[in-house]
Amino acid sequence: QVQLVESGGGLVQFGGSLRLSCAASGSISGLELMGWYRQAPRRQREFVAEITSGGNTNYAESVKGRFTISRDSNAVYLEMNSLKPEDTAVYYCHVLQQPSWLDYWGQGTQVTVSS
Repeated sequence: QVQLVESGGGLVQFGGSLRLSCAASGSISGLELMGWYRQAPRRQREFVAEITSGGNTNYAESVKGRFTISRDSNAVYLEMNSLKPEDTAVYYCHVLQQPSWLDYWGQGTQVTVSS
């Protein structure tokens, strides 16, 4: 089992920045893929960014050039710049573990961008 705890959310003005963190604990070996998803009110959860154990990254088109994902052995981070009101959502940390292919979700952290 892997436990994920996010932090760093909050209220920020248009154009501002936030840094989200997600700390993994428990059986944290084999965390091949770590990433972030978000869910705005009345919308489905959507992919934001991911990073492999080798450092390869992938971003949603809507955040490219503004968000940067990084990781270390047991945590994943999301640096968010030039924030817009449409970035307002609950942000969830997600990890995929190998070789079991089990995945885990954090409890979410609220990000609110005021216009």
